[in-house]
Amino acid sequence: MSKRNSPLPEAEPVAPEEYVVEKIIDSRINEKGIKEYFLKWIGYDEKDNTWEPEENLDCPGLIEAFEKEKSRKDKEVERKRKLSTPTDGKPAKKKNDDKKSLGFDRGLEPEKIIGATDSPGQLMFLIKWTGTDEADLVPAKQANVRCPQVVIKFYEERLKWHSPNLEEAKAAE
Repeated sequence: MSKRNSPLPEAEPVAPEEYVVEKIIDSRINEKGIKEYFLKWIGYDEKDNTWEPEENLDCPGLIEAFEKEKSRKDKEVERKRKLSTPTDGKPAKKKNDDKKSLGFDRGLEPEKIIGATDSPGQLMFLIKWTGTDEADLVPAKQANVRCPQVVIKFYEERLKWHSPNLEEAKAAE
């Protein structure tokens, strides 16, 4: 038997396509207890990112770098948490909550007095501030000193002058 020269070359076995990891985005332990990594693949869009089990990956350098960075971030979060928790174990109040500026401490100019109340046992004015829609309750004693013209205007707008009726005046005579 003789070999014939075939015009077609023999087909070579086709290797499965190999995907290359661009970066590791996240990690988790799945419901079966297997560690998985959320991967961005080179040459693919973000929508093509996938969760893959650690055992399927061949990128030890990327895994090591990801784990070091994750550990660093976790330590930073823990450090910040400890700083914000007093030694008695109760969470600390944020400074912004404790010292939120109100009234004249905000440094704003009073625009007008919207109303008045005596609910906390002293006369208080509800003052709207120039350049904002916010209003604060301010003790009337403070407003009388800090913005007397605004206080006067508030009272003037509410004054009611009663003049006796001519008929009442005649009947009284």
